Amino acid sequence: MRAVRYDRFGATPVIVDLPTPDAPADGVVVAVRATGVCRSDWHAWKGHDDSVSLPHVPGHEFSGTVSAVGADVTGFAVGDRVTAPFVFACGTCEQCRDGATQVCTRQQQPGFTLPGSYAESVVVPHADVNLVPLPDEVGFAEAAGLGCRFGTAYHALHARGRVAEGEWVAVFGCGGVGLSTILVAVATGARVVAVDVSPAALERAAALGATTLSMGEDVAATVHAVTGGGAHVSIDAYGSRGTSVAAVASLRPRGRHVQVGLLLDDEAVPAIPMGRVIADELELLGSHGIAVGEYAAMLDDVVAGRLRPADSIGRTIGFDDLPAAIESMDRPATGAGMTVAVF
Repeated sequence: MRAVRYDRFGATPVIVDLPTPDAPADGVVVAVRATGVCRSDWHAWKGHDDSVSLPHVPGHEFSGTVSAVGADVTGFAVGDRVTAPFVFACGTCEQCRDGATQVCTRQQQPGFTLPGSYAESVVVPHADVNLVPLPDEVGFAEAAGLGCRFGTAYHALHARGRVAEGEWVAVFGCGGVGLSTILVAVATGARVVAVDVSPAALERAAALGATTLSMGEDVAATVHAVTGGGAHVSIDAYGSRGTSVAAVASLRPRGRHVQVGLLLDDEAVPAIPMGRVIADELELLGSHGIAVGEYAAMLDDVVAGRLRPADSIGRTIGFDDLPAAIESMDRPATGAGMTVAVF
């Protein structure tokens, strides 16, 4: 099979020929039809994630068809259309038994601890736990983001932020996760104010139904003015000291902040004003991917047209374009929305 691989962190990824993997007894092989190009892939390529071993095949959000099935798998067959969350859960730990597969204590992740989906085939272990049937009405390109960016936004707003109709949601960062968050919030009946530095990203956010603001020193005060007292829920979909602190500052009393964007290296320890967290009874919540059990409701909304993950896609590319797409994240984005490679 063809796969994208890099042998050193930061080195130009190349397309190589690798053996097509076999299905483990409890797993399947998925013939990848689409895979997302996510900023987390860039973090892995830059060496920011110590779970990555070299040489490495990146990619962690994908969709496709089952091409091989292990002997112990009972729920899937060759030819099934499928997707999966980026957390491959064990299915047996305490968290998995409670349905919180996204925080499995023995989790594996394609594109990080395992070879990823920038390849013609990817292995999904514990397939009866981790694999998700894909309805015929959902295309491969739009399904690719369900495992990470769109699914992450869905979980962050519903399971963690507990968003309700009529509430204000402040979204900091209008990349793939941020735009997906806007779509999910609007579908819930929430009102959205979106913050970014990119005119293209803000234009796309406005088209999806958000009131838009440019990031600046007084942005939290502006959010308070726009929302009549502050957001009920804030989402840092970018991941930096500046965005996380501003997102918390944008909340009204008893607001909920959900941290989605990764805070790494020099950005890892933001100065959250804990005095205000106490005085205003703010909630600070982490959010990591999406549980397998949440897919059914999310896919029902997609099939019914209430959620439109396709609207979060900025461009589609081919397999051969993947190496350049990773390197392009070293530079400021020139467009808005997710990049998805379709094979």
